[in-house]
Amino acid sequence: MLVARLLAEVNDCESKRAKGMASPMLGFSDKDKVGTIQPHDDALVVTLRIGGYDMKRVLVDQGSVVEVMYLDLYKGLKLKPEDLTAYDSPLVSFEGKTITPKGQIRLPIQTGLDIVKVDFIVVDAYSPYTAIIARPWFYALGAVSSTLHPKVKYPSEGRVKEVIGDQAMARQYMVSAISRWPNVEPLTPTENGL
Repeated sequence: MLVARLLAEVNDCESKRAKGMASPMLGFSDKDKVGTIQPHDDALVVTLRIGGYDMKRVLVDQGSVVEVMYLDLYKGLKLKPEDLTAYDSPLVSFEGKTITPKGQIRLPIQTGLDIVKVDFIVVDAYSPYTAIIARPWFYALGAVSSTLHPKVKYPSEGRVKEVIGDQAMARQYMVSAISRWPNVEPLTPTENGL
């Protein structure tokens, strides 16, 4: 009887392991480029459901370690200072300025039927984007991104699901960001460290 029970437990573990191994493979191919402008160097900009609202102009940045929410989105969600928790570490804005965050807030990001809660750092700085989604969201969702294919892929319900980037939006907001940059003289080779 003990042997039968042990065999049943082993079979159960193998069954669970096999199910875990059956998760879909995440990857990109040339088919994922169909419908995109190629070649390009556009940022990956998407629309995501944040805090129950569809938010456009969300920058996907797998290189960032924190999710950032800009003040326009914070106000648009009708959040209040008492909704924030303290966050003291300074950040550097797109314009190269050091800024002190207003605080931190935990909000859900919904992708299809999947919901992941992340901590957003709220900042009062100019950005053409409403938010930046970073590694914590990727890791929690099990997602991977490709700026070349402008997509995010993630496993859900045994299938691969996608969030498709908007190249036109990415280009529009990059132009907006560049037009706001102050006119800066180019560095000489000596100043550039060459």
